[in-house]
Amino acid sequence: MRIFVTGTRGIPDIPGGVETHCQELYPIIAAMGHEVIVATRRPYVILPKQEWSGVLLEHIPTPSQKHLEAIVHTFLAIIRARLLNVDLLHIHAVGPGLLVPFARFLRLKVVFTDHGPDYDRQKWGGVAKVMLRLGEYLGGKFANEVIVISQVIGEIIARRCKRETNLVYNGVSVSEKSVSTDFLVQQSIIPSNYILAVARFVPEKGLLDLIKAFKQVERSCQLVIAGDADHETEYSRKVKRMAASDDRIILTGYITGIELNQVFSHAKLFVMPSYHEGLPIALLEAMSYRLPVLVSDIPANKEVALSPERFFRCGNLEELQGKMELLFEQGLSEKEWQSYEFQINEKYNWRKIAEQTLAVYKKVLQNSADR
Repeated sequence: MRIFVTGTRGIPDIPGGVETHCQELYPIIAAMGHEVIVATRRPYVILPKQEWSGVLLEHIPTPSQKHLEAIVHTFLAIIRARLLNVDLLHIHAVGPGLLVPFARFLRLKVVFTDHGPDYDRQKWGGVAKVMLRLGEYLGGKFANEVIVISQVIGEIIARRCKRETNLVYNGVSVSEKSVSTDFLVQQSIIPSNYILAVARFVPEKGLLDLIKAFKQVERSCQLVIAGDADHETEYSRKVKRMAASDDRIILTGYITGIELNQVFSHAKLFVMPSYHEGLPIALLEAMSYRLPVLVSDIPANKEVALSPERFFRCGNLEELQGKMELLFEQGLSEKEWQSYEFQINEKYNWRKIAEQTLAVYKKVLQNSADR
């Protein structure tokens, strides 16, 4: 099977949930004997390669403007997929979903993955929100098959598009904990004495809430935030200014690989104060490191089976502060770890996710052959 993928900024090691999803998923599918081509966006690929981990990379120039880059890149990627005469086109995310009807017009067989209602993200203005809602509808209505990464998203598509979907969760790779601390020392981070957040610097991640609540925490621990902004904004600048006003708060910038492994390995508590998520890979990563977690009570987070005390009311700074202080010393119970392990093996296992995705692909090709 020859599969062309678009809707992601590219792989490898480019920040974002869709990017992580594609980076983990497609090498497994390629290793199963299929040809996978991932379209990348030039501004994010500094040193273009033609292949990575068995996946072919198709580098497509894209305007560096947040309102145009996804739609222009998807348009050009669809044209490229048609020229390559691939068996199937897989489009990720509701913004690129706007062009699913165009891909079908070109007689491409299309799978559309809805990673969540991006129009709920606070960074978008009114017109952008309308277009993203339209992308959700057009992708859900006109794709040959639709994949959703959570039950909540499946219910949205069922209501808006009157169709069934394929539930295929995000996954997580279980990493060995690092015993090294050289990166932490370099960043002046004290091992086993910090709260960790991993997020892009965009409003829906709730980082200003986290910083404000942490400033009221009286214990002598640190807050480490791993991440940065794709495009510098007033919000991202405000996050950095507010963090700089408290020497207990450390911003590592965007990190991957060994550095991120160290930061996860030596944290005491993982916090995710988001207002919006699809199915949060960073939370799954924290669970894979056996980290105690504290997350906002939004529907996407509540779809992960956590103990009730692991949630706080989204936007409630007093509750966030109180629970950070309480859970920092509480640790993770054996029962909670067993629950983590079961979920990672049964629901969030990338090998199973690859097999489920391939089953959707085969369904599309079989249905097309039967017509």
